[in-house]
Amino acid sequence: MRLGVGAALVDGTLVPGDVEVADGRIASVGLSSANGKGIASPGFVDLQVNGFAGVDLFSADAEGYRRAGEALLECGVTAYQPTFITSPEPELVGALQEVPLNGAAPRILGAHLEGPFIAPERLGTHPAESRRDPDRALLERLLAAGPVSHVTLASELPGAFELIEVLRDRGVTVSCGHSNATAAEAREAFARGVRTVTHIFNAMRPFAAREPGLAGAALVSSDVVVQVILDGVHLADETARLVWQAAGGRVALVTDAIAAARAGDGSYTLAGVDFEVEDGVARNADEVLAGSTVCMIEAVRNLVALGAPLEAALAAATEVPARIAGRPELGTLAPGSVADVVVLDDRLEILRVLVRGEG
Repeated sequence: MRLGVGAALVDGTLVPGDVEVADGRIASVGLSSANGKGIASPGFVDLQVNGFAGVDLFSADAEGYRRAGEALLECGVTAYQPTFITSPEPELVGALQEVPLNGAAPRILGAHLEGPFIAPERLGTHPAESRRDPDRALLERLLAAGPVSHVTLASELPGAFELIEVLRDRGVTVSCGHSNATAAEAREAFARGVRTVTHIFNAMRPFAAREPGLAGAALVSSDVVVQVILDGVHLADETARLVWQAAGGRVALVTDAIAAARAGDGSYTLAGVDFEVEDGVARNADEVLAGSTVCMIEAVRNLVALGAPLEAALAAATEVPARIAGRPELGTLAPGSVADVVVLDDRLEILRVLVRGEG
């Protein structure tokens, strides 16, 4: 089957010509295509999805995951991590046990535990009563409860390095976030193998002239990927441009989407935390931001509008997050790779989405 496109994003480069798909994989790229229209991109990979289309994934059952998944596909997301914020252990265990294990479309890469091992000074909307200092026994119980693929923690907390080692040994991605780490503490975490930072500049020590903190350390570390919520709310445009200019090529777009994404303004719940959405902006009762309502294709458009080249903006939603997730085959359309594909027109509107060559 040919896609009828005029170009395809292959390993960060737009290759002119059509794409052929066979048996759920990319068979060929660069095929003669006199009338081809649009661009084939790898499917988008979202590392942080709390909810979508009215569904809070923390309390979702199989039907909820199906509904959220259908809406995510419409936004071009072909692989994602359901994300669970800091919560009591029994509730986290229950949420992990409901994560679908296989056969889903979009693909579920595993669960992202955003907490509970986070800094008391940088909770954001996370409930303080459920925050915990690093606790290996608790971590082991959570890992046993379901398919954990990614953990955000504050690496400066006592005992965090032991958890980082455990997670790395299990093949789980470790991200620094919701952290009050100094730059020196962040560098130590990077030296121990942490390779990414959760929603840079949000819920972390502010950048200062003589103490740049986690954000500053990440921006100048060439082997650290910075995750960014590019919804026009979480970061000022100047801040987003700064991140891109300092770390272009190692920026991963994330949505931090909540149930209100693709569902409209109103009252919602995020893992038991009540919040209101007005004009697309979610805040809890203390007026703290509570996730985002942006979807991934909108984040890509926002990055292009800030001046990023199209190829690089698409890579920030595909190749870079796929690499962080340990699934590099999902971030390319090279022959032999899985046929998770988003077809876009010249205005970056989605024309078609395929998962495993179907759609």
